[in-house]
Amino acid sequence: MNEFAERKHRANIILLELKKLFPKPTIALRYHTEWELLVAVILSAQCTDKKVNEVTARLFKQYPTVQSYARTTPAILAEHVRQVGLYKTKAKHIVATAQMILRDHRGIVPNNLAELTKLPGVGRKTANVVLGALHGIADGIAVDTHVARLARKFGLTAHHDPRKIEQDLTEVIPQKEWIDFTHRLILYGRQYSPARKREDTSDPISRALDSE
Repeated sequence: MNEFAERKHRANIILLELKKLFPKPTIALRYHTEWELLVAVILSAQCTDKKVNEVTARLFKQYPTVQSYARTTPAILAEHVRQVGLYKTKAKHIVATAQMILRDHRGIVPNNLAELTKLPGVGRKTANVVLGALHGIADGIAVDTHVARLARKFGLTAHHDPRKIEQDLTEVIPQKEWIDFTHRLILYGRQYSPARKREDTSDPISRALDSE
C-alpha cells in the first residue's frame, strides 16, 4: 500500500469511528446571528469554546448589532473580552471587521471564502467554520489546534503548517464530510484525546487504527 492509499485507509477508519461517537455534531459556540458567530469564532483562537461562550453571553447583550461594534473603540471593546487570549488584538480586529462589513457589505457577513478572508482577523480556519456553520458551504477543512494535533497523531499528515495540513486532509476526506469532520475531531480531542494525553494510544480511534 502506497503512502496515499495508507492515509486514505486510515481516514476511512477515523471517519467511521467519529460518526459512531458523534452522529450529529454541532458547533459548540453559542450565537444568534451571523455576525455573532463571526465574533465568537474570532475570539475562539487559542481559547476554549467554554470561555468564549462565557464572554459572549455578556458581550452580545452589551453589543447587540454590528453597528454597536463599529461605533466603539478597540480599547473599550478589549475590556469586555479580556478573559480570552490575545484580547487586545482580537478587539482591534472585531472593530475593524464591523466597520468593513458595514462599509463594503451593507452590514451582512460575506458568504464566500475570498471575501471573508479579506476581513481583519479572519483567516481560512475562521472563514471555513463560519461558512460551514451558517451556509453548509465546504470550501475547505477548518484546522484548529485539535484538528492539527489529531491529524498528526492519527497519521493523516506529517505537517505543522495549517495550510499544508488542510491540503493533506482534503485529499483523503470526502468533501461532503469536511464540515462535520472538523466538529467531530474537535469534540473527540476534548473528550477522548486531549493535548495532555498526546502520547496515549488507548483512545478509541488509536485502538481502531492499531487493530488494522
